[in-house]
Formats: sequence, C-alpha cells, structure tokens
Amino acid sequence: MEYYHEPVLLAEVLQHLHCTNGSTVIDCTLGGAGHAEAILDLIKPEGYLLGIDADDAALDAARVRLARFSQQIFSLVKGNFRDLDRILTGAGLHAVDGVLFDLGVSSVQFDRAERGFSYRFDAPLDMRMDQTEDLTAAEIVNTYGEAELSRIIKEYGEERWAHRIASLIVKARRKRPIGTTFELVDIIKDAIPAPARRKGGHPAKRTFQAIRIAVNDELSILEHSFRDAVRWLRPQGRLVVISYHSLEDKVAKSVINDLATVCLCPPDLPVCSCGLKPQLRVVTRKAIRPEPKEMADNPRAESARLRAAEKL
Repeated sequence: MEYYHEPVLLAEVLQHLHCTNGSTVIDCTLGGAGHAEAILDLIKPEGYLLGIDADDAALDAARVRLARFSQQIFSLVKGNFRDLDRILTGAGLHAVDGVLFDLGVSSVQFDRAERGFSYRFDAPLDMRMDQTEDLTAAEIVNTYGEAELSRIIKEYGEERWAHRIASLIVKARRKRPIGTTFELVDIIKDAIPAPARRKGGHPAKRTFQAIRIAVNDELSILEHSFRDAVRWLRPQGRLVVISYHSLEDKVAKSVINDLATVCLCPPDLPVCSCGLKPQLRVVTRKAIRPEPKEMADNPRAESARLRAAEKL
C-alpha cells in the first residue's frame, strides 16, 4: 500500500459526478484508486468503473485497494487517456455516465526519489509516468536546443527566468552531461538572481514542472481527451476535471466553455443563423477549490481546481 493516498476534493468529485447505483464511470487517472474506491461504493452492485493509468505501480496498488469489490463491477487498464476511444471500445462500452480526470503527478510519484520527479531528492533525471516510454528528463535537458529549452520552461513552467536557465543548462552540459536532479537544481539556482530565489517557493519548482510536462506530453493531449470524453457521455452524464496548475485549468475551462457555447452569431444579429447546438451545460461557473481544512491536512491539495459540466 505504498501507493495509498488521500484523494483530493473527494466530496466535491462525488457530488459533481452525480453517480448512483448502476452508473458507468471512467476514472482516467486512477493513481492510488482513492476516488475510484469511493465511486465504487456509490455505484455498486450494478454499476461499473473502468480505471486507467500508465503507471504499473499505481495499477498494482489499485488492485489491492479495490480487492473488496466484485471484479464484475470494475476493470483496470494500463494506458493513457489520450487513447480513450480505443480503450473504451476495447472494453465493450458504448456510453458512460461520468468521466473523471485527476491531472498531474501523484504524491507517491513525487515521493519515490528514483522516479526523478522531485527537486527534494537526488536521483537520476527521469520524470516518466510510464516507465516503458523512451523520452526522459535527462534526454530533454541534455539534447534539446537552447531555444527549445527556453520555450518549454517559459511556456510550461511560466518561469520568467527561462532564458537564463536554458542558457546555463547548455553551458553546463558542454562540460559533462547533467545526470541528476540535484545537478539541475544547482544550475537553476545559479540562473535565478538571489532576490527572486527568496520568493515564490523552491526556485526549481517551475522548471521541474515544465520538464515533467514535456516528458509526458501532458498538455497537448488534454484538449482532444476532454472532447473525446464528452462524446462518450450519455445525456446528463458528467465530466469532472481536477487541475493542479493554471495551464491545465485553462484547457479544461476553454473546452467546457466552447462546448457549452449557445451561439456564435454577431450580437447585433436579430435571429441566430449559425445553428450551433451546445453539447454541455456548465455546472461549476467558477473553479472549486479545496476547503481550508483539506489544504491544511494535505498541502498538495492547495493548488487543486475542480470544474464540472453536464452533457445535454
């Protein structure tokens, strides 16, 4: 049970997924199965849950956590939600009542030093969620050009010192390859002026986030995955997305609002001529944040944002 963790915004997820006995629910980011366990308690004995994760350790832990449930009401699949159509077709599904995305990296992945996600531990630069994939953080840091590194760090990490960091990375690797997280942390610290290092948390936080997103192609797959999920929903089915940084939340908000758009005609046109029919109803007008107690009990919940929508 090394992979056991407290699910973020659990009560809010259950409320907005709106699932009951007999519901079919897809957990696209299974993790330690905290959300999945609570969902199964609501949809049993006639419901069905399909859990998806790219991490073998997460799937192993989920099997242990969900062992008390009948295997007839849940299945676990190794995969990536970018392949949602293939996975759900392969499972013999035709439509579902709820889809959950709990984005980002799990606490266990951060806490296992050898995975290389965290700037708190000295470890090889890895950062792969699926360890069968080829691309690692070390390859990005040691082979990508300075301009591309700068773009990744600025765009995915929203780091104002991206150019300086990329420049020092390239300079350092000319002497020898950058192989560990602490080596990269030292370079980042050298690149950021001392006054800036004293504000906004750990100076490597944004760069590590950016490289992790690039390794796992996290952002580019979100929009089409959210849209795929909506297509699989039955009428009144719910989409629930938990994001952990502004870039993820921006994509979720954009897709939901786009699919909830009623009309694209100019405002001065007396009669609608575009014929656009909205696919979603926005359930959460503003992103839902954890309560102060949850943030105090679980600091990693602090950045969480939940958005939900209902299929029309």
